[in-house]
Amino acid sequence: MAEALRPIAVPFVATGPSGIAVRDRLKGLTARDEQVLRRVGAHLGVLASRDLAVRCRAGLEHSAQAWADRKRELTPESSSRWAGAITKASHDQWALARRRQLAHLHSLEAGIAAIAHRLSQPIGAKGSKRAPGGYRSRREWHAKKRRLHVLSDRLERERADYEAGRVHIVRGGKRLLNTRHHLQAAQLTEAQWRERWQAERWFLQADGESGKRYGNETIRLTPDGQVSIKLPAPLAHLANAAHGRYVLSARVRFAHRGQEWADRVEANRAVAYRIHLDIPRGGVRGRWYLTASWQHQPAATIPLQAALAGGVIGVDTNADHLAAWRLDVHGNPVGDPRRFGYDLSGTAGHRDAQVRHALTRLLHWAWGCGVRAIAVEDLDFAAEKTREKHGRNKRFRQLISGMPTGKLKARLTSMAQAADISVIAVDPAYTSKWGAQHWQHPLTSLTRKTSRHDAAAVAIARRAQQYPIRRRTPPPPRDQSDRMGHRTVQAESCAARREETRHRTPDHAHDAPGPDTARTRATSAPNTVRGAPVQLTFTVPGTVS
Repeated sequence: MAEALRPIAVPFVATGPSGIAVRDRLKGLTARDEQVLRRVGAHLGVLASRDLAVRCRAGLEHSAQAWADRKRELTPESSSRWAGAITKASHDQWALARRRQLAHLHSLEAGIAAIAHRLSQPIGAKGSKRAPGGYRSRREWHAKKRRLHVLSDRLERERADYEAGRVHIVRGGKRLLNTRHHLQAAQLTEAQWRERWQAERWFLQADGESGKRYGNETIRLTPDGQVSIKLPAPLAHLANAAHGRYVLSARVRFAHRGQEWADRVEANRAVAYRIHLDIPRGGVRGRWYLTASWQHQPAATIPLQAALAGGVIGVDTNADHLAAWRLDVHGNPVGDPRRFGYDLSGTAGHRDAQVRHALTRLLHWAWGCGVRAIAVEDLDFAAEKTREKHGRNKRFRQLISGMPTGKLKARLTSMAQAADISVIAVDPAYTSKWGAQHWQHPLTSLTRKTSRHDAAAVAIARRAQQYPIRRRTPPPPRDQSDRMGHRTVQAESCAARREETRHRTPDHAHDAPGPDTARTRATSAPNTVRGAPVQLTFTVPGTVS
């Protein structure tokens, strides 16, 4: 019997981002400026570590009164605004750790269920598409039995912590903390690691407040780029301006969204700022940066049919490229497929630049084609990366782990909103399988080789248009004629010449100029089969031929 298919979710227009963050380097800082920033960051970092410990000890018993008490204790050692920023950051960090703890519990439960199912099967039993089979050998069965006990003990410990409200947080990052034990592999000295560790634990960030001068009283940035900081009470003697403020020598000018930021600060709307030191791996002198962020109301999404009025571009996400194909309003592929590659090796900055470059080329192509909708899969590999589900298929686990699904989705929605292009999220079920089954072979020709990813892009776009992925519906129940009505799903009944064969049209043919109307048609002499031209003679009346 055929396996039951899971229900397919309805496509929807994705909403744009609700926040914006821009960054600029603090150039021209003097030695005194850096000394003040280091002392302020270190002092506030100690207070932030102490407050986070208090928040973690409170657990689920925390209340608004406890929050006010924490803020009251920090105010004499900093200021009321710095105390508010520190307590809010501690609360947000605790909430984030709480969500990650719940996700870890779900991951452990999924791994235990997978191991328990495979242990219940006979050794060497074959699996199916829906459920895995047994383990291959007695040795592997015994190792997985031991791992089941380890995961069960870990699950009990994590569940007890979650029910009690206990979270484990490392200010500065657990990964950087573990790097201390592997300095040689990280190509760092102890002094270089110590400098990075201290910089990560500093606290130099403050949320904005609407109605206050330039939207932030703690870290103030004027429209002309002047940066000033409200110094904590113990460091007030370092001030070089009135009211206990220190003005930096550097000037800030945002190249991206600078006018939007200027409009906000001139209207005294809230803007949050963060100052941080970026120390490269080589241990050279670090660079100071200032990041400004603010929230805004996301643009209203247009209806799905309005977004698809000019066609759609289907995009299939892969580990090293984006496969895209343009479809018209009837669901038919137009032109040739496109491929936008990226390299996800190297540093995080390099990977992010590769993703942005690929999406920029995709949006430029969509704008040039006149298409205002891009269809992507609503992917989430959170439950697909566990080694318990795929067993020895380590290469496949690394493949799906390397796909930047979350980063691509966030980047695409943000960049598409700026380009006035809608992003349509579709259910990813069976798109690769059905696309290869129904579209890979028909779209392959002598001049075009269609890959499985290109066919999946067509399937994604057709699902966004709410068309069936298969090319034609079954014939009428009576016979093979069209007596029961039109049976194609590629075009609507009002489309002209829908029953005729559709010839492939290259992309450049739509922009090619038409024939010259001033040119007259010349009569050419036909050729014979052998290639010899036929001599035509005409007899004019009244003459002798």
